[in-house]
Amino acid sequence: MSAPTAAAECLSGLIEACQPQSLLVCGQLAQHLGQSWHQAHPDTRVTVLTSDTLTVEHALSRPYDVALITETLEHHPQKNGALLLGQLRNYGTHQIAVLVADSDRWQFQDFIGLGFKRLTQFESQPPLTLYTYNISNYNHKRDWNNARFWANPEMWDKARW
Repeated sequence: MSAPTAAAECLSGLIEACQPQSLLVCGQLAQHLGQSWHQAHPDTRVTVLTSDTLTVEHALSRPYDVALITETLEHHPQKNGALLLGQLRNYGTHQIAVLVADSDRWQFQDFIGLGFKRLTQFESQPPLTLYTYNISNYNHKRDWNNARFWANPEMWDKARW
């Protein structure tokens, strides 16, 4: 199985698992997968974002259930790609998947800084990496982050700060 085929199957599985009612796609593979999903589920709203849109200021008007970005970020300045990913994340897109060719322009740290996780890597020429962001598991529960640890009632009226 070639890397692009494996990547397409992985992204297709992600779409299937999410069962989106709204889908934003950008890139040739993403558009193909979005069209296939729409044919099987005609009630799904699919929005196509062209690669040209990344070169101008753009604003997203609504959250999406799933956003797929393929073959796009590596061809544009990092500032434009980070703006797109940040807008998708900040508007509440539930699941974002970015398939990007390994390059000097986009590094692992760039995606981690935006809240993404590296899901898998595909051996191809150039190598491809799939990063995902899921709003439901982005901020994992921490033991100390609860009402029991927010205050120190034993210190009330003992110290001023």
